[in-house]
Amino acid sequence: MNKDIKKIDKLLLFLVTLLCIFGLVMIYSASSASTILRYQVSSNHFFIRQLLVLILSYCAGMFILFIPTKRYKFLVYIYSIGVILLLVLVLVKGKIAGNAQSWFDLGPFNLQPTEFAKTALILFMSVYYNNLSKRNTKNLTLYFVPLFLAVAYTVLTLMQPDWGGGAIIIAIAFLTFLSVPMIKKNILKILKILAIGVVIIAVVLLYKGGNIMSSNKLSRLNFRNPCERYQEQSGYQVCNALIAISNGGLFGVGLGQSSQKYLYLPESHTDMIFPIICEELGSIVGTLIIIVYGIILFKLFKIAKQSDNLRTSILAYGTFWYFALHIFINIFGFLALIPLTGVPLPFLSYGGSYTINAVLMIFVVERVTIENQKNKLNRQLMSI
Repeated sequence: MNKDIKKIDKLLLFLVTLLCIFGLVMIYSASSASTILRYQVSSNHFFIRQLLVLILSYCAGMFILFIPTKRYKFLVYIYSIGVILLLVLVLVKGKIAGNAQSWFDLGPFNLQPTEFAKTALILFMSVYYNNLSKRNTKNLTLYFVPLFLAVAYTVLTLMQPDWGGGAIIIAIAFLTFLSVPMIKKNILKILKILAIGVVIIAVVLLYKGGNIMSSNKLSRLNFRNPCERYQEQSGYQVCNALIAISNGGLFGVGLGQSSQKYLYLPESHTDMIFPIICEELGSIVGTLIIIVYGIILFKLFKIAKQSDNLRTSILAYGTFWYFALHIFINIFGFLALIPLTGVPLPFLSYGGSYTINAVLMIFVVERVTIENQKNKLNRQLMSI
């Protein structure tokens, strides 16, 4: 057991843990006003909840660290089906918040099935494609099966409606799909098939999708020049995020001294935590965080490249895209470069379901690192 722990990527785990601890501090700071003014609870309410979630996640992660990925097979299929059932059930029994029916209210904890759908998809793709690889399957049709699961997850997520979550699910599926060797070898055929599928979906949406997006969701597509639309919902949050960043300058106004967290940014401790960080600690700290994210993503990509079987490779590639998409959509959203969809920032934003899944996927990748090191050692011994 101790030998296995020594094989993990220590820098990766250190950086993730550092962000989690820093995130706790900023969640406390960013939510200190809204807890009292908006939620009428103690100022450390969200801090305590996030701390408990992180403790639970790390304890579960240490358990995952010693489970070989080859044992995922049976559990992954149950997990994937279970997520579908949860996504259906949340449409019937879910809690409505922010114009979306996306959560189960479990008292001290809100469960968001969409976050579990993202990780379930990565795990399913890793096991499924590894099985096809072992059988040396040449039938390209079989390689599309995980995409049908992704479409099911996406449609159910869009029905809540959660467009940010739906976009990430389908993007994870597509980008991870492209990393499969058989897909790379037949990329032209695959692109033709996908193009036909896109045309069919576009035609269906054109004739049948008039009511799919509410006027509120359509207004979010108008993301340019947010401060000129300050009175509109699509401009209010983004403009206040930009004001927060501008207020902070290079060095910030000081920890706990943000003015924008006083309900100007309603989700200051969740989706909008990065602008609060920049306001209180400055753009220099914001830049350092982006650099840390870059190192984490590089580590994940490197682990994927070093994997010598498809199961572990896809686990790492899928996790890479999982975090890359969240970082990209969150930061580009409040910078008014893309529509604001409201997705959490990895390891910094408050959120139980997302935090659990994000931390556990890091430990899954650490397990991949252990197996990569063991396989490398075995090859060296065999070559002697």
